[in-house]
Amino acid sequence: MDLKDYIRSIPDYPKKGILFRDITTLIKDSKVFKETINQIVDRSKKFKIDKIAAIESRGFVFASAVSYILDKPFIMLRKKNKLPAETYSTDFELEYGTATIEVHKDSITKNDSVLIIDDLIATGGTAEGAAKLVKMSGGNIAGFIFVINLFDLGGCDKLKKSNYRVENLIEFPGHWMLKKIFYKLFKNKSEHKKLTQLEKYEKKYKKIIEDI
Repeated sequence: MDLKDYIRSIPDYPKKGILFRDITTLIKDSKVFKETINQIVDRSKKFKIDKIAAIESRGFVFASAVSYILDKPFIMLRKKNKLPAETYSTDFELEYGTATIEVHKDSITKNDSVLIIDDLIATGGTAEGAAKLVKMSGGNIAGFIFVINLFDLGGCDKLKKSNYRVENLIEFPGHWMLKKIFYKLFKNKSEHKKLTQLEKYEKKYKKIIEDI
C-alpha cells in the first residue's frame, strides 16, 4: 500500500502559491489509517520513549492512536490560550506566517524522553517550536516522526543538522518545487508571464498537480 496515493493535493491553500497536502483523504479510509498508524508504531521502536507529544491539531490524530498502542502518556502541544493551567510558551515561524504553541508545565518532567509526532514537516518552524517546549519543560527529544515530509522546504534537513533523529513515512515536494515544475513545462517566455495565478492551470494540469 502506497500512502501517497491517499493524500489529496490542493493548490493555493491556505494562501496563494502553497500546495496543501490534505490528510483527510487518508484518515477517512480505515484500512489506510490503520496502516499509517502501524508504520508510525514501527518507526517509533527505534526510539527510547517515555512520553509522546503532538502538535495541534492534525498531529493529535496520529499521536493519540500511537500513544494508546504503545501505552505511553500523550502530551498536547496546543495553540496559544488553549490550555487552562500554567504553561510554557514559544513563538515560531511558519512557511506562511508566525504562531505560538504552549504546553502545560506539569506535562513533561525532567529527563523525560519525548517523541514528537506530526502530520507534516515543511520549513521546520513548528517542529523546532515543539522541541523548544520540551526542553523548556526539562525533557529530552527522543526524535520526530512525520507522516509527510515536504523535502524541498528543508525542515527535515534543519532538524537533522540540529542532531535530531527524524523519520518520515512519505515524501512530497512543496510549493516552491511546484512552481519550478510549471516553469519547466512552458518554454515560451510569454507563457511564463501567465503563471502568476496557479488556478488558471489547475483544471488543465490537475493530474500533474496530484502526481507531484
